[in-house]
Order: sequence, then C-alpha cells, then structure tokens
Amino acid sequence: MSLFSLDQYLRRIHFDGVATPTLGTVSAIMRSQLASVPFENLDVQAGKGISIDPDQIVKKIIDRQRGGYCYEVNGLFSMALDALAIPYFFVAARPLIHGGKKPRTHMALVVQLDGENWLCDCGFGGHGMRAPMCLSLLDTEISQDNELFMLSRNDEQEFVLKSWVQHRWEEQYAFALTRQSWIDFVPANHYNSTHPDSLFVQKLLVVLCTPTGRKILFGHTLKIIHNGHEVKRFLTADNRATLLREEFGLCE
Repeated sequence: MSLFSLDQYLRRIHFDGVATPTLGTVSAIMRSQLASVPFENLDVQAGKGISIDPDQIVKKIIDRQRGGYCYEVNGLFSMALDALAIPYFFVAARPLIHGGKKPRTHMALVVQLDGENWLCDCGFGGHGMRAPMCLSLLDTEISQDNELFMLSRNDEQEFVLKSWVQHRWEEQYAFALTRQSWIDFVPANHYNSTHPDSLFVQKLLVVLCTPTGRKILFGHTLKIIHNGHEVKRFLTADNRATLLREEFGLCE
C-alpha cells in the first residue's frame, strides 16, 4: 500500500484550496509545490544514493520536509495527479543549458485536460516554468508571475521550452510526446546522481520559487531575484547551514 496521502501532500505544499480534477487545481498545486518544496541535490553532493521509489520519495519530501531533483519532485507531483484521477504521462527531456549535447535525462509530465496537452514541471530548477503550458500554443510569450516562457518546435519537431533570461530567450530543454514509464528513469537517475559528468555531481543546486521571483543557489553563489532585480550572496562553510535553513527551509 502506498505511503502517499493527498491530505498530507497538500499540507506539505501549503495548499488550502479545494483539490478537484481540473486544470485550475493542477496549476494551483504546481505553483504551491514550487514555492514550498525546493529543487535540491544535497544528497547527490553528499554522495548518497537517490531512491526514486515512490514511498522513499514520500518519506524524504513529506515526512522529512526535504526537497529533491526532477525524479523526486515530479514523481511526488505525479502521485497527487494519480490521487485526483487526472490523466497524464511522463516524457523524457533533453536539457539544453550549460553547453554540450546531453542525454534525455530530465523527467517532465504532460497532463491531459480540457481537450489539450499541458506541460507540467516542478523539477527543472534554474529558470523552469511556474505553471502548466498548453502544447498547442507555440511561439507565443506566456507570462507567469512576471517571468516569460515560450514553447516552440525544433528541426526534429520536438517541443522546446524557452525562458526569457537576462534579456534573451534561453532554451531549457527539448522533448517529444513519447510516453515514458517510471522505471525508464532509473538509468537516468543513476547517471545524474553518480556520473562525474553530471552537473548535479559537480555543483550544488538549490532553487525555490517566490511570488516575485526565485532563489537560485548554484555552487557557492546564491542569487535572489525579486521583480527582475538580482542580489547575490555567497555560501561559505560558516553560513551554509543558516543559509539553507533560512532561505530554503532545508536542514541537511
């Protein structure tokens, strides 16, 4: 029997509305999760194994009040969709940031509601989207909390998610509508959590959305973005625990 409880999940993400199988609910819980559950790779950095067993994800994020990276946070989001009987499927996306061609290791979701397919993602970190995006609306600027996003097609006819970052469109990842199963991400999880070429092995990354921007800790630099303005702080051995607790609600 699964350990997942919809009520406990909604409390964890500080959602106080009525959860129904609608696009409005999907958007609301996605936003609530992004603002409450940090994208973080602390366990990868500590050399710990990352389990994507659903019950282990529940124990980590709900019981221990931690965050996680894409398989964990999007996996948790998918459990909420299952509990609400909302149809969806996983897709495997190819990250396009930080240079060089990468394998399709990112997990995202496509929700099927109101006769449309909607990209949903609680786990890309960095400058990821904040609310569902309709796959039939292409090459159109979409404003989400004063941030801009766009879906386009590339030469291979894959969908490409773009974010407006520092006055230019930055491609985040590309994906096709090939349905993936949970188990399909086991090799990708192993790569991302152990391989020396993995960004998550190389650098600490913690991200949390706020109503006016986001907080991005990458390596030793924390960027706090508020209404388009950016302030930097720096992580040290002395302030690490305090910064993680006060800015992200995390205890290692």
